[in-house]
Amino acid sequence: MVQFSFFHLMPYAELDEIDRWPVPHRLFDPSIGHHLFGEYLDQMALADELGFDWVGCNEHHSTPYGLMSNPNLIGGALTQRTSRARLAMLGNLIPLLNPIRVAEEYAMLDVMSGGRLIAGFIRGIPNEYIAYSANPDESWERFAEAYDLIIRAWTEPEPFAWEGKHWQFRAVSVWPRPLQQPHPPVLISGGSRESAVFAARKRAKMGIVQLADLEDARANIQLYRDSAADFGWTPARDDVLVGLHTHVARTDEEAQKALGEAEDYFYRVLGAASGHAGELVLSGTRYYATEEAREFRVRRRGAHGHLTIQDRVARNTVLCGSPDTVVRQIETVVKATGAGVLQVNFKIGCMTDDQVTASMRLFAEEVVPHVRAV
Repeated sequence: MVQFSFFHLMPYAELDEIDRWPVPHRLFDPSIGHHLFGEYLDQMALADELGFDWVGCNEHHSTPYGLMSNPNLIGGALTQRTSRARLAMLGNLIPLLNPIRVAEEYAMLDVMSGGRLIAGFIRGIPNEYIAYSANPDESWERFAEAYDLIIRAWTEPEPFAWEGKHWQFRAVSVWPRPLQQPHPPVLISGGSRESAVFAARKRAKMGIVQLADLEDARANIQLYRDSAADFGWTPARDDVLVGLHTHVARTDEEAQKALGEAEDYFYRVLGAASGHAGELVLSGTRYYATEEAREFRVRRRGAHGHLTIQDRVARNTVLCGSPDTVVRQIETVVKATGAGVLQVNFKIGCMTDDQVTASMRLFAEEVVPHVRAV
């Protein structure tokens, strides 16, 4: 059975252009921000009402690209605004944060929600390392150490000391401990070969959070499954997540016009400053584990930003069209990847609240019933 994760980037889509990073916060209007946070939480609560299986957001810093400097604050609000959907915090930037604080906050969310947390562990995009004055060269080793420390903090019944390379604690004893035992399901971004193998080694879920190329995604997911077999286990279908920008309308033409305009704003404005900062990081660091991985991501990001909405529809890297068209697209994506969870992002760029909620309702009522059993 296919599950659907309602993902929200929570952007500040109120600027006509952004030409540098970090973006001066004088451009942020708190009164508009207050309205947006309320609107976005309403959309996430609506997703729960409409039957989406997961609801959540992630973490970004110093940019209008996403207003979730601490997604766990949104998760706390969602424990009171939702009743059935999994709370998918996808996720916390564990190389840059205090791992014990992450373990504590995630445990709180799991208990408060009645055991509904999906705990996302991510490295973040390169400019996050500028925002937090962290060394991108240490990204992978900090990620691996933080991962092991958080899992042990959740599962070790007695206080313990931790003497790692990047963190040292004399006594660790997390209160509260998670409701889900031995710990909440963990999801790791699987956009690179290195992360796919890491997720398999740790027996974690793997997510390709924004689909850029169907064949690349298929290859990484197959690597994840093959690596899991080498490590002695078999991932379930819902251990694999694939994310897509999504818009459903009554006709293909209407949907493509709306999503095309929204994606143009997304890539041209919201993504511009972060992309520039990312280039600065990538030019002189070892954020990616290998030079091959760095070149692949730079090449793919550059090509993807220049595609038209018609290109993306033809490549099945977005879900866009009438309900019938989107049903066919989902069938194609699931068949190609074997993913058991599709992460759908309806609030793209400057998409309006009316457009978002109308698309959500069409998706829930006229798409999901036809693809649950795919």
